[in-house]
Amino acid sequence: MFDSLFELLFDFAFFYPLLMSYLWMTGALLYYYRYERGQHYTVPPELPEYPFVSILVPCYNESSNVIETFTALADLHYPNYEVLAINDGSSDDTGEQLEAVAKTIPRMRVVQLATNQGKAVALKAGALAAKGEFLVCIDGDAILDHYAVTWIMSHFINNPRVGAVTGNPRIRTRSTLLGRIQVGEFSAIVGLLKRAQRIYGRIFTISGVIGAYRRRALHSVGYWNELTITEDIDISWRLQVKHWDIRFEPHALCWILMPETLGGLFKQRLRWAVGGGEAFKNYCHNLFNWKARRFWGIFIEYILSVAWSYILLLLTVISIVKLFINLPDTSTEQLFSLPYTGLILGATCLLQFAVCFFMERKYDRGLLSIYLAIIWYPIFYWLLNWIVSMIAFPKAMFFSSGKKRGRWHTTDRGINSRKEDNATS
Repeated sequence: MFDSLFELLFDFAFFYPLLMSYLWMTGALLYYYRYERGQHYTVPPELPEYPFVSILVPCYNESSNVIETFTALADLHYPNYEVLAINDGSSDDTGEQLEAVAKTIPRMRVVQLATNQGKAVALKAGALAAKGEFLVCIDGDAILDHYAVTWIMSHFINNPRVGAVTGNPRIRTRSTLLGRIQVGEFSAIVGLLKRAQRIYGRIFTISGVIGAYRRRALHSVGYWNELTITEDIDISWRLQVKHWDIRFEPHALCWILMPETLGGLFKQRLRWAVGGGEAFKNYCHNLFNWKARRFWGIFIEYILSVAWSYILLLLTVISIVKLFINLPDTSTEQLFSLPYTGLILGATCLLQFAVCFFMERKYDRGLLSIYLAIIWYPIFYWLLNWIVSMIAFPKAMFFSSGKKRGRWHTTDRGINSRKEDNATS
């Protein structure tokens, strides 16, 4: 019985990521052939109308990025919009620079918050000051593509039940191996998941760096939650639990900065994982709500992914202990000894990247140049995400009280750019 139990655990540890990989690839390809094939991202659709849009940009200590970010926003290929910069009590000269830039951009306004309140509060302040019914939110160090707003608005205009649209983040920081691997990750993991989730039911999260919202939808759920570590995941779950639809728009490109050191990457992924755990804890009661059944896939996938992390840990520990102590025979040594294990996982990984590079090639011409770099993805990212998942789940379940407001703090945004990011104080 002991041997059978651990053989079952090994089978789950091995086959679960394989099954999910092929499931995501299938869903993503279905999305591609249904919604993307034949479209060029620089030719957005003609809209029957162009509603007024407010672009919200919360900023904290972004003095080295504001000129680049807001210069790009001043030249969007959308006829009817305003730009709101929300300075969240920056300790550098971000506020002064924003006021100076606003004098050169007639459609730009600046909201100055006296003290740092966190990204969620900054977004709320921007929403209250905004004139538009539709809010496009980007980070203060991001560059929005000229056509992104038009692509996004096509979803809101065509369906009144669309409460939010998440865009397609593209990585700018590519000076290190970690940076280049992240370029592949955002195509083969982030883009893949969003396409597949859109086909299968619900989307796990709106990208915090590029997301758009219908004001009425935000108002119905109380806007962003300042008492969570990741306001983007939280608002995504609340909107969908309330039956608002979230769309993914791959043509809505936004160029972003990302960590290029292991330390910065670990802090970022831990924050994301804790935020996902908080969302699960806050909304898991909807598992028993028939009206939320389209969201069950997200719940179940999250539960299985956490279970996989701990089962893999258990199998690893047992394999190590068996080196020193005689235990009843188990199949756990298969985890490392079977020759086909690494071959199958590696081949599946390369296939997944190839599929996604095929879908993403028109958005990023440099993808093929980093294809060889992604052979290191399993070493860096699978190991990192495995460790992060095991740490984040108990932290979110038992040590995250939901009583502390999310703040900004210094983090890694690339070897040549140390920027600010949203996290708990």
